Amino acid sequence: MLTSTLLATATAPLAWTPVVGAIMVICNIIAIAFGKSTIKLPNVGPAMPSPNFFGGFSAGSVLATAAFGHILGVGVILGLHNLGRI
Repeated sequence: MLTSTLLATATAPLAWTPVVGAIMVICNIIAIAFGKSTIKLPNVGPAMPSPNFFGGFSAGSVLATAAFGHILGVGVILGLHNLGRI
């Protein structure tokens, strides 16, 4: 019974398109900007190979902002898909 209920509420799968990729990139840029303004010590820890390219972030800061950007992007993409916008 539970399986049939879950199957009835499932949505159509979302195919990757350039729009989905652009939304993910934009969400990652927003997350990096948010991290740049809120991380208290962004350069503590192991340094990235080219610190100027990564805005002076350490490896931990880059991983944290990228992870947050992907979580934000998945939420936005699934939300827009659920609304029927993409």
